[in-house]
Amino acid sequence: MLRFIAWRLAQLPVILLVIFMVTFTLAWWIPGNPLENPDKPVPIEIQEAMLRQYNLDSPWSFLRSYTVNVITKGDLGPSLQYRDQSVNDIIAGGLPVSVQVGITALILALILGVGTGLISAMKPGSLWDMSSLGIAVVGISLPTFVTASVLMIVFAGMLKWLPVQGWGSWEQMVLPAVTLCAMPGAYIARLTRMGLADVMQSDFIRTARAKGLSKNKALIKHALKVAFLPVLSFLGPASAATMTGSFVVEKVFNLPGLGEHFVQAVRNKDQFLILGVVLVFSTLLVLMNLAVDVAYAWIDPRIDVAK
Repeated sequence: MLRFIAWRLAQLPVILLVIFMVTFTLAWWIPGNPLENPDKPVPIEIQEAMLRQYNLDSPWSFLRSYTVNVITKGDLGPSLQYRDQSVNDIIAGGLPVSVQVGITALILALILGVGTGLISAMKPGSLWDMSSLGIAVVGISLPTFVTASVLMIVFAGMLKWLPVQGWGSWEQMVLPAVTLCAMPGAYIARLTRMGLADVMQSDFIRTARAKGLSKNKALIKHALKVAFLPVLSFLGPASAATMTGSFVVEKVFNLPGLGEHFVQAVRNKDQFLILGVVLVFSTLLVLMNLAVDVAYAWIDPRIDVAK
């Protein structure tokens, strides 16, 4: 196991290098000039001097200086849009918000998804089973911004139970987290329901039932652990979907996370901020996938991680 973890960690720099090169290529060719300001026009001579100062006059000089600073100092550079802040400062301020909302959404998705799938498997063909399947299909199909709008209208506009915007209290985190958990939670519910239905037809479950174990106890004590493996595999893609979906959610609910900064960075061609946010999120996602693989091997000892 330790050899597998060390091998995956050794792959991390290579994966990040590939992601960095692809992101850099796309960010470099975004139309526009990051130093242009319609409100305060900057003379061409000053723009050219600033481009040379930031090594933005040549892609190769930018790559060389940026890579050296990141590796030796951990410095992600200055923000071209937020002139009074560095990229490190922006990420330090916005990342905790994005991570808190994302982790809360994943936990909610697991609790609601596995719980709904388990109850549906206990009552196959019932009204609960059919209705939860229909709700899951809707949850998977609806775009994030539509889900956010519906929740805002119902719980903030009509019922006035929860605030629409802001950050600082648990009430302000409920709607963003529920919005983010809708798609992965619905998918986890379907995976759990289908997985349990398959496992319940297995020989070891039939043997347990023949020995007098009730259906519900067989589901919870034996079948759920095996049926949870596809859900665990889905947590990797679910983490990526939650991270990218948080950009939209943060914009809708006006959260002080990295989503708004990243969107503005792309609009204003702020290469430093684009690269910094992508590198940080990519590192988190790679580590999350590693944790999922380790947990998968721990739950199912038949899996040889060395292969």
